[in-house]
Amino acid sequence: MPDTLAPKVKLSHLDHLWFQVSGTLCNLTCHHCFISCSPKNDSFGHLTLEQVKQRLEESVPLGVKEFYFTGGEPFLNRDMVPILVETLYYGPATVLTNGTVMKDEWLKELRAAEQASLYSLEFRVSIDGFSPETNDPIRGEGTLVRAIAGIKKLVAFGFLPIITATRTWPEEDEQQVVSQFVATLKLTGYERPRLKILPSLQLGAEAERTHGYRESERISPQMMKGFDTSQLVCEHSRIITDRGVYVCPILIESPDANLGGSLEEAVQPFVLSHGACSTCFQYGAICSNASSAVRDDK
Repeated sequence: MPDTLAPKVKLSHLDHLWFQVSGTLCNLTCHHCFISCSPKNDSFGHLTLEQVKQRLEESVPLGVKEFYFTGGEPFLNRDMVPILVETLYYGPATVLTNGTVMKDEWLKELRAAEQASLYSLEFRVSIDGFSPETNDPIRGEGTLVRAIAGIKKLVAFGFLPIITATRTWPEEDEQQVVSQFVATLKLTGYERPRLKILPSLQLGAEAERTHGYRESERISPQMMKGFDTSQLVCEHSRIITDRGVYVCPILIESPDANLGGSLEEAVQPFVLSHGACSTCFQYGAICSNASSAVRDDK
């Protein structure tokens, strides 16, 4: 579908500010990563503590309410702990991690910083199977054991991480798979695990593993009639990278998603011309913490 026919979404308010804090560098090479992060992917670089501080100050007059940190693996950035400590002076912070490089001294410092702050610090830990047989073929040999060790550390330091898993199983198996995830997490000592199931994005490594978006998978103006645009991350978020400000964490490899060098420039509307936009349309709230999360309260 030509861009001229695609609908636009205006930024109604900048509630969430994301940071591609470790660029595309990751210690894992997951087969479904939508931006193909890996130990060898340096197409996007790290953000320094000073760069993050500058953007935090820039965000104040724009009324940003929450801050998110992603990568790559954020804790490969040597400034990650001081970055989170600094951010807790400005608002709630969430860091998306694979959980495999956690250190006690980091978590001790971060726990103290959160307790001294008015704001909360959340961790989102990615695993994609409830056993080595279901997780490791996607994320790499031995990764579930390492991630579980990270989850145990977080729980021991008083954090209650949101566990995220990308759906690589048939939707009709969802209830059974979720139950198995919860059972696995409870065995770690995480009594009331928080679990968020994410749809796969047909980009990057996932496009090579299965297929990319088809031309038919686009949002039309008719689809937007009566739709709650607050379900789309581009309606209330932007992401900082070392190359400038992009519309959302999903599209940083798309040149048209670069909206400028400053947050003020990036308040412009965005054309929903990408296949990934249709995934956000279908599932909603992919990037936020609370919506579409499963919590076990039994």
